[in-house]
Amino acid sequence: MKYFTLITFIMLFSCGNKEDVLLPKAATTIVKNIDDLSPIYLFFRANGKDTTAELNRKNSIISTNWILNIDRRLPLRLVIPHVIKLQQKKREEKAHKNEKAENYYSYADTIGKNLAFIPFTNVYYKMEKPTKEGLKICFYKDRLEVNDSVVSKLKLEEYLNNIKIEYETTFILCFDKNISYGSYINSKVFIKNIKLNKKELSFDENQEFIF
Repeated sequence: MKYFTLITFIMLFSCGNKEDVLLPKAATTIVKNIDDLSPIYLFFRANGKDTTAELNRKNSIISTNWILNIDRRLPLRLVIPHVIKLQQKKREEKAHKNEKAENYYSYADTIGKNLAFIPFTNVYYKMEKPTKEGLKICFYKDRLEVNDSVVSKLKLEEYLNNIKIEYETTFILCFDKNISYGSYINSKVFIKNIKLNKKELSFDENQEFIF
C-alpha cells in the first residue's frame, strides 16, 4: 500500500528541490508499459487566489514517447493550451521525427495499484463549442449531457446503445474548461471502457472540444 501511495504522485528533483505532481486516479489501466520515453511535467502553482500551470519539458526528446505527468488539481483551461503547443511542436518536427513515437497522459490505477497511461497522440483539441453535426457528449462539473439531455454517468452506455439511428452516427466529446484535469482523465478512461453495440455508432477519437 505504501508503494501505491508513492505512485499517486510523481516527484521531480530540480535544482536540489523536490517537486510533486499529484496524478489523476482511475479504476482501470488502458496502457501499462511504455519504453523509450521522455517525461514532461505540468505543475500546480497557487499564487494567492490565482492558480497557474508551470511546464517543465527540459528532459523531452522529440523522437521518444512523451509522457505528460500533469497535476490533477489543475483546471482544464490551464492544461490544454500547453498540450496543444506540445503537440504542435512534435507534429511539426522534421529533422528528428519518429512516426512511431506516441503521446500519453499518466495516471494511477486505483484497482491494479500501478502507474497507467492513456494515449492522445491523434487528438486535436479545439477551445470552442462543437458546431459540426453529431451527438455531443459533454462533461460538466456537476452533470453529464448528451445533446442537452442530462444522463446519469452510470447509465450512459445503456443510453447510447438505445439511441435510435437511421445512419452512421459519431459521438463528439466535449469538456467544460473549468473541470479539473483529474476529472478529465477519469472521464476519458470511462469513455474508453464503453462498449457500443452497433457498428454504425462510434466515438470521434480525433477531436475534443474544450469550452
